[in-house]
Amino acid sequence: MSGFAGLRVLALESRRAAELAKLISTYGGEPVVAPAMREVPLESNTEALGFAARLLAGEFDLVIFLTGVGARALLSVVETTYKRGEYIAALQRVKVVARGPKPVAVLRELGVTPAITVPEPNTWRELLRALDDACDLKNDFRLRGARVAVQEYGVTNSELLSGLSERGASVTRVPVYQWALPDDLAPLRTAVKAISEGNIDAVLFTTGVQAAHLFQVAAEMKLEEAMRLGLDRTIVASIGPTTSEELQRRGIRADIEPSHPKMGFLVKETAERAAELLRGKRQGSAATQSGV
Repeated sequence: MSGFAGLRVLALESRRAAELAKLISTYGGEPVVAPAMREVPLESNTEALGFAARLLAGEFDLVIFLTGVGARALLSVVETTYKRGEYIAALQRVKVVARGPKPVAVLRELGVTPAITVPEPNTWRELLRALDDACDLKNDFRLRGARVAVQEYGVTNSELLSGLSERGASVTRVPVYQWALPDDLAPLRTAVKAISEGNIDAVLFTTGVQAAHLFQVAAEMKLEEAMRLGLDRTIVASIGPTTSEELQRRGIRADIEPSHPKMGFLVKETAERAAELLRGKRQGSAATQSGV
């Protein structure tokens, strides 16, 4: 038997839940779907519109786009007040950094070519390294004294903001959307209970916000410790370093990260190693419980 071989695999994805469930089934798993989040536009877009006003006035030297969805959402907000052409022209006058292929695709649709594209796995570390390299290699590129805008993606990345400030940049956050718990919490509560009772074999985390929300719901149910113990016997698969860091903050170590931070690779590579990983987790947990 290969792949998941009938293992119960929890998917916390929201927007692409059906696609992820199909992938799990394709690799022989039994998908358990419990969306952990929903995307909510900010009630007030004052930060985004304030950014646009300052950009058009020439008050930024560098704009960093962290997500494709956020880049599109920011454009939608800006267009409520300003002309699209003016916004695009303003972006073309400054240096633009894209954290990975998704914001690159959105920017190219607008006719904006990023000065820097951050390589995989696209974390804040690679982003800062790419900026450092540009400062070393390009005479016209500097961070010290630069006015930098950072398009955020629901969760503030304090390490990135601190890294930019430490390099002498003046940083402006541009939050465009935020994440909330789903309207229907029943599937997520059922998932917390299932993990706590040992009825889930693998959990797929495709963003750190899923981990934050899973633990928030577990705490509200007074099952946080029970779920943590359940995860000790469960395969914890993380789509990439940023998500793994959020899990670490919760005291959970990811058992696997795929070779590329994409959903298809996550499912395929977790399925390929599922038997080995699960055996190791459950033997380790049994040894801990017996005091070995």
